[in-house]
Amino acid sequence: MEIINKPKVLFILGPTGSGKSEIAIKLALKYNGEIISADSVQIYKEFDIGSAKVTKSEMQGITHYGISLKPPTEEFSVYDYVQYTIEKIEDITKRKKLPIIVGGTGLYVKALIEGYNFGNTEKHHDFRIELEEEIKEHGLDYVYQKLYIKDSKLAESIDRNNPVRVIRAFEIANFGSSKAKTNNCQYDFKLIAITLDREILYNKINLRVDKMLENGLIEEVSSLYKKYGGNIQPMKAIGYKEVLPYLNGEVEKSSMIELIKQHTRNYAKRQLTFLHGINNVIYIDNKNKDKAFKDACKEIEKWLKIQK
Repeated sequence: MEIINKPKVLFILGPTGSGKSEIAIKLALKYNGEIISADSVQIYKEFDIGSAKVTKSEMQGITHYGISLKPPTEEFSVYDYVQYTIEKIEDITKRKKLPIIVGGTGLYVKALIEGYNFGNTEKHHDFRIELEEEIKEHGLDYVYQKLYIKDSKLAESIDRNNPVRVIRAFEIANFGSSKAKTNNCQYDFKLIAITLDREILYNKINLRVDKMLENGLIEEVSSLYKKYGGNIQPMKAIGYKEVLPYLNGEVEKSSMIELIKQHTRNYAKRQLTFLHGINNVIYIDNKNKDKAFKDACKEIEKWLKIQK
């Protein structure tokens, strides 16, 4: 009986601000890889500064997928992401390159690793309306808590303050099923999480937000708001939703900045909690960048069976 090797897929995960993108690019250069973003905001065109998209120069010639893929007025579901990524994995593998999935959107990662079966229809209109009515009547936290009771790991992987994400996650929890097991998954995954000491990470996040503001975050949000309004999906993301009240004169600039930092730190904490709920993750501390890269290489070479 012929044994067919499963395609290998490397995941570089971690909280926002941990330095995972930089390490992933270095790994792609070393192991002939191409990168697929797992970020639900970077998917959208024009949402650049607040989503911390990698620039052309930062890419160092490495092909990146899943960035600036869709106009901001279009919906892009978890189902869409999974289908897109499976197609890219197959294409990259056929060309004898290593697919490297990089990001921190837990819903995307969970759907890929656990193999969610979304069924023939990806959206359930009546169910969504029902949840929207519950949010209006009881508040978003009420619906989030119901989601948490149904699937705590899925709940921990999303932004609990984003109604679009909460409704979509509830939809998956209710109608999807996690069908892939370790023994029948179609890919050979290697999961590496880039981490930092909590205090160091939070300081980096604060500095990162300051840098975004220096680079024109407020101007970016203002331009997008004038063009598309405030109800499109990516405008509800951290780094964008906090700027809108400032533009409308509802909050002071200092309060807006602190809110972005606070919400980003909270999101990073949720990302870490989500990672701890995934099996077989290798954690690598990025305090020393050179050591972190070497440690990642050791793990990858064992997995790829590269002989020294």
